[in-house]
Amino acid sequence: MKTLVLNVDRDDDFGRKAKIKSPIIGIKNNIDAANKLGMADPEDSDLNAIFSAISTYNTLINEQKNVEIATICGHINVGFKSDEILSQQLEQVIRETGADNVILITDGAEDEYILPIIQSRIKITSINRVSVKQSRELEDTYYRILKLLDDEKVLKQFVLPIALVLIVWAFFALLGLAASGFGAILLTLGLYLLIRVFRWEKNIALMWEEIKSGFLTGKLSLYTYIIATVILVASAILAFNNTINTNFPATVEILPILSFVNNMIWGIVIAGLIAIFGRSIDIYVRDKKAPWKYWILPFSLFAFGFISSAIFEALYKALINWPSTFDLNQFLTTRFIGFTFTGLMFALVGTITYHYIKEIYQTEEKELEIEKQTKID
Repeated sequence: MKTLVLNVDRDDDFGRKAKIKSPIIGIKNNIDAANKLGMADPEDSDLNAIFSAISTYNTLINEQKNVEIATICGHINVGFKSDEILSQQLEQVIRETGADNVILITDGAEDEYILPIIQSRIKITSINRVSVKQSRELEDTYYRILKLLDDEKVLKQFVLPIALVLIVWAFFALLGLAASGFGAILLTLGLYLLIRVFRWEKNIALMWEEIKSGFLTGKLSLYTYIIATVILVASAILAFNNTINTNFPATVEILPILSFVNNMIWGIVIAGLIAIFGRSIDIYVRDKKAPWKYWILPFSLFAFGFISSAIFEALYKALINWPSTFDLNQFLTTRFIGFTFTGLMFALVGTITYHYIKEIYQTEEKELEIEKQTKID
């Protein structure tokens, strides 16, 4: 029975620093390799490991055991590529030495990831883990942190929010807006936590894929969404400016909110119509059929616009003189009744026509399905 004293250098320090080709087989070659690495980097932990392997080899030789020594090296990109190289070198060493069992020498926690690969090829009778005594705990912590940072889940949960905070802070710092940057950081973290709580990650990922697909395929909806977003932002800015430039009675704190919402309503309607238009065109081009499922949305948006505008405007005017009076006559004006009636008519026409069109298209789809089945039969 022949024993192999095997030293493992997973990140190939011998190759990178000492320019030594691996695998390194034989006591003389390993001593030479240790000397060259010692001259290249005396503080490298692999130096301790190879000298430990040489010491183990000499001890076994003195006990008149049948023993051989070898060092195998991986790659600086520790992972699949490194382990594949180590597997190939291990098989070569086993063939050339004819070893039956292994005494494994490693320089720390990282190299022990190679254990399953070695165990699948040869029996391991002993493991000697070598570290500089003063740095053993530090080295373990270092490699555990590196392993955690390789975990995609850990990266998304802990590293991503830190990265977002640093980016936002740096952006505002470059603009000289440090005070605003703190608020932006809180907003960013709040949005991130909100996304995590409601598990919107997949929806955001799908949205991002939709945007990329839109740029690559020239989808109209991508550009209508952008226009709709600009309209929404512009409407919000105009509504805010109009609100802060209006003098409201100090006794009614809700009036600025009512004014802002009322000024936003038709911006929301227009943005929604533009977004629906682009989406409908894309579906028609893709599926080669009318997007009847979107038929009711424009009617609903117009109904929302007229009814909401009537309610918020009337409520605003009714509360102007609050708490002395609440003017119910604002809900009986021609404008309020006309807007409310128009909104209800839009909703009614949209609902009736939608169900009518839905029935027509569903009938056509059933007929086409029956026709296909008949052809197959």
